[in-house]
Amino acid sequence: MARRKARSAEARASEQILPEAEMEILAVLHARGEAEASDIREALAGYRPMSHASVLTLLGRLEEKGLVSRQKAPVGKAFLYAAVKSAKPMYRGLLRRVVRRIFANDPAQLVASLFDARPPTRDELRQIREIVEELEKHG
Repeated sequence: MARRKARSAEARASEQILPEAEMEILAVLHARGEAEASDIREALAGYRPMSHASVLTLLGRLEEKGLVSRQKAPVGKAFLYAAVKSAKPMYRGLLRRVVRRIFANDPAQLVASLFDARPPTRDELRQIREIVEELEKHG
């Protein structure tokens, strides 16, 4: 039986499975760069209402995992939180698992499913064409 190649601690950390709420908080931080807990709560309120204490708890967990840093805000008692690592490796690992487990390892089915859920706009189609052209050049 073949042995699995050991992965580095950094590779394991970038692909760790996070609860949805933690992923959503990280997504807000990646989009904004840095934010106070109250800003994060407001950003999530439309689809994941949470108390301020819950947001702080999740931020603390993310900080313990080395995915978020905090520093004192310039004014008041609040802290500014920021994602420590790029979102790409984490999203890449998550998407790899989704494609493997849900779409029978067929990325085209994932894309088709996305377009079934919401057809792309003209601008999104242009961006997709550019991505495909770039992939064809280097593939």
